[in-house]
Amino acid sequence: MTTRCILLKEIQRLEMMLKPSFKEFGQCFPLKGNIGFVQIRLRTTIIPEAISLDHVDKAVGNDRSNAPKNCGVYGWHQGHDADIGVETGKMFLLAEFSYDLEKSNAQTFNVLDSVGSGLVDTVRLDFTSNHGSPSHTCIYQLQVHGHEPTSVSMLDTKS
Repeated sequence: MTTRCILLKEIQRLEMMLKPSFKEFGQCFPLKGNIGFVQIRLRTTIIPEAISLDHVDKAVGNDRSNAPKNCGVYGWHQGHDADIGVETGKMFLLAEFSYDLEKSNAQTFNVLDSVGSGLVDTVRLDFTSNHGSPSHTCIYQLQVHGHEPTSVSMLDTKS
């Protein structure tokens, strides 16, 4: 019974990272340590355009040392949309950035131009440091912005 309860709490925390919220202090998805990653399967295949990462506002959180700092976001297509005919499993870099505590708590980073119209249904946020907390890193919200491919954009990716 205890294991099931812990699993349910982890699922609820993970959902917090994916849904809009008021970014209340401590209402995040915590990861142990200052290096780690989260991997998310999107509900559909998209052409990514930008990545947003949110942390608690400095007016709310007195210690924001647990914010991710140096990050890379990768994407790939695992193939749950069988009819689109793209290569599956090849991971590629979407964006690299540093989350800046002096800027807005919601920061958006454009996808690299070299990605072109790469199709993804899975993304992975890697962080190689945070802002000083040795014990944990908190992710308040992660968003992947983009659009679903159309038949015209599908032709562009195959040529």
